[in-house]
Amino acid sequence: MNQRAPLHHLKMTHLRFLAHLAETGRVTAAAELIGVSQPTASRLMVEIEEILGQQVHERSGRGVALTPVGTALATRARRILAELHEASVEVAGLASGEAGHLHLGAVTAPAISLILPALRTLRLTHPGITADVAVAPSALLCQELRAGRLDLVLGRLTDPRDEEDFQFQPLGTEPVALLVRQDHPLAGQRAVSLSDLMRYDWVMPEPTSPLGAALLRVFRAHGLGPPRQTLTTASFLLTLTVVRQTNAIAPLARAVTDVFAGANTTGYVTLHAPFEVDVGPYGLITRGGQARTPALTRFINQIRRPGPVS
Repeated sequence: MNQRAPLHHLKMTHLRFLAHLAETGRVTAAAELIGVSQPTASRLMVEIEEILGQQVHERSGRGVALTPVGTALATRARRILAELHEASVEVAGLASGEAGHLHLGAVTAPAISLILPALRTLRLTHPGITADVAVAPSALLCQELRAGRLDLVLGRLTDPRDEEDFQFQPLGTEPVALLVRQDHPLAGQRAVSLSDLMRYDWVMPEPTSPLGAALLRVFRAHGLGPPRQTLTTASFLLTLTVVRQTNAIAPLARAVTDVFAGANTTGYVTLHAPFEVDVGPYGLITRGGQARTPALTRFINQIRRPGPVS
């Protein structure tokens, strides 16, 4: 190729004309498809060959045939035009909120009770919006949000810096229930006392977590120390496994226990606890001054105003 006339001198009109010429085999038809006259199309052909320094077409009967160079360039031109079309569709979708990818974080209960229903609804109304969801304690999620690796967190503010760095919009409280295996000795009893509960091991969250701290306050208010602990973990899967295999008791958000203890076939039930646990409100957490994409705005609106899923 002529190094004095590099390919980047080609214009979009050149590429569109060459792509249509490969499809039609006629200069007149290609000219009509790109909206130019035949003399203009002929000039485009001359410009392409001058830029490349090589012939891209030759006469063939009543039409034209592309040379190997012209065929190779036409193939690339079709790919470029297709990519640009897809890019324009994607950009339009991002700008309108019809498409976009969200990085979300949540503590377990809101992930089940709010994020999943919202994404299920958006999947029906705006299938171009996708998301990945991190489920972890609020403190860890807020660190990820602060670093810009998450767009939104459904959780609690746990650090004094949080009130300065984040915007918090309360959504509700998180009632706590006690989950045990279906054939636990206390299962089905209408009156369970604290002394009954303290005879068994517990699977507890970290004492510094909102739920862990709230439980310790309840125990102290009744003149009790922490219960015996089989395990201290933030892992929901590990908690369920220990409860299923032992007589351990696990305090979990009721939105979670309702899913796993909602039918006799699940292997789990909840106990009638003799106390209430106030974990405090959870809500939508975003970075202060954060620019919201249209897709994120749609998701937040769906969280605030959940609608029925058909």
